[in-house]
Amino acid sequence: MKKIGLGLFTLIFLFFGYRFFSKNPFKKHSFEVMTNDNNNQRLKNKVDSLKKFISKNSEYNNEIAFFIDMKIHSGKSRFFVYDLKDNKINDQGLVAHGSGSETGIENQLKFSNIPNSNTTSLGKYYIGPHYVGKFGKAYKLYGLDKSNDKAFERYIVLHYYDKVPYDEQEAPICNSLGCPMVSEKYFNRLEKILDNTNKKVLLSIYY
Repeated sequence: MKKIGLGLFTLIFLFFGYRFFSKNPFKKHSFEVMTNDNNNQRLKNKVDSLKKFISKNSEYNNEIAFFIDMKIHSGKSRFFVYDLKDNKINDQGLVAHGSGSETGIENQLKFSNIPNSNTTSLGKYYIGPHYVGKFGKAYKLYGLDKSNDKAFERYIVLHYYDKVPYDEQEAPICNSLGCPMVSEKYFNRLEKILDNTNKKVLLSIYY
C-alpha cells in the first residue's frame, strides 16, 4: 500500500508540477517562434519583390540571390543565400554593417547613401566583377535604387575581413565602413557562386 500511495503521489506531483513550471517556457517558445515568423515574412516579401524585378530584367540571375536582413542582430546569421527556384535558404552567415549605421540605441540602426558616412545603404544591388584590394578579393557593388545608387562612388564592396567571426555569438560583431563584410570562410562559399554564373547576382539589403 505504501508503494502504491507513493507512486500515486509522485504522478500527481509530476502532473501539476509540469503544468506550473511549463508556463514560462511555453511563453518564451511562442515569442521565439513569433520573432522567426517576422524574419521569415520580411524575407518572403523581399524575395517576391526581387522575383518581379528579375522577371522584367533578364540580365540578372533568376536562380540565386543574396539577402541581408539588418533587423537581425549582427551576432546572428543574417546574410542569406536564397534559391529562387526552390524557395529556400541554401546558406547563411554573419555580416557586418557600417559603423555609421550605429545609433547608440540597442537594436536600432540608421542608413544613408551619403559618401564618407560609413553607413550601410538599403536597397537592391547587383554584384559586379571582383578585384584584389587591401582586404584581398572583393566584389564591386552597384546600387539599383535611389537609396544606394552611390555605392560604387562610395567604394561599397562585398569583402571578407579576419575580424568577422564565423560562428554566431551573443555580442555584436565588428563594424565595417559601410560594406557588407563577412568572414573569409563564408566568403569562400559566396565566391564559388559568384564565379560560376554567367548572369549578375542580386543582393538585397533591407530593414
